[in-house]
Amino acid sequence: MFFDLALSYDRNMRRCDLVLGDDGDLVIDETPIPAILLSVGLDRRAAPDDPLPDGRSRFLTPSSFSERRGAIADGINPFGERTGSKLWLLNRAKHTDTTRLMCEFWLAEALAWAERETGDPAEIEVEWLRPGVLGYRVMIADSSVSLTKTLEA
Repeated sequence: MFFDLALSYDRNMRRCDLVLGDDGDLVIDETPIPAILLSVGLDRRAAPDDPLPDGRSRFLTPSSFSERRGAIADGINPFGERTGSKLWLLNRAKHTDTTRLMCEFWLAEALAWAERETGDPAEIEVEWLRPGVLGYRVMIADSSVSLTKTLEA
């Protein structure tokens, strides 16, 4: 069973916010949806061998800590587990099947916790909706989230 603070997703603003009840208290969500939104919405730190999107490091020095991003909570995780996804690395990717497969792979990496928590892996579907826009659907424990990833290429 899941117990997280409820998040609402604003498609137009492309951001999440905490949900407040009528009494002004934070709402508790018993579905995996908040965990899914955080898993795909936060930036996972890129590995040293992950190629950064073109143009990313021309504004930052190669020794910059921030050029490989990463969720701030990763620094205090006692088990060394990483949070978030590497979907940000696709920002300047092309409309190819390789890009779609990388999106699927990085979503599976970000959602690996689902199998540990529920006994079943996350069900992930990724498809091109139109040039420059990947659509993906994630389903965990009968809860699903459908989002898009817009590429700048």
